[in-house]
Amino acid sequence: MNSPGKEGFRYLLDTNIVSDLVRNPAGAIRDRIATAGEESVCTSIVVAAELRFGAAKRRSKRLTRQVETILSYLPVLPLESPVDKHYAQIRANLERLGALIGPNDLLIAAQGCALGLTIVTQNVAEFCRVDGLSVENWFNPS
Repeated sequence: MNSPGKEGFRYLLDTNIVSDLVRNPAGAIRDRIATAGEESVCTSIVVAAELRFGAAKRRSKRLTRQVETILSYLPVLPLESPVDKHYAQIRANLERLGALIGPNDLLIAAQGCALGLTIVTQNVAEFCRVDGLSVENWFNPS
C-alpha cells in the first residue's frame, strides 16, 4: 500500500468514481469514502474539469448544482510539479510499448504517481498499464 501522499491523502478519485458520487450521493462510493476516511480522499483538477464539462454539455442546472456540491466537499488537487516529470516518463514508456492511455487519464495517472496516491477508478485496465501506479476499483474490490 502507498504511504500517504500530499496532506495525508491516500486515494485520488477518478472521473467515473466521482461521477457515480454525483449521481448517487448516498450510494456505494459514499460508503467506501466513509470506510477509507474522508480525510484520505481527493480528486484531480482534471477530474473536476471533466465533470464540469459534462454538466455544461448537458446544459443541466440540476447536474451542475450536484457537481458543484460534490466538488465543494471533495479536495481538488491542482497539477503541480513534479506531475510534469511523471507525465513525461509515463507517456514515453507507454508510447514505446504501443499502449497509450487517454490524455486526461495520463495526467491523472501522473498526478497519482507524483503524489504516491492510489487511483480509484472503474477503468482499471487502462490505469494498470502505468508501471508502479496503485489502482483500486471500489465497485469491484479485489
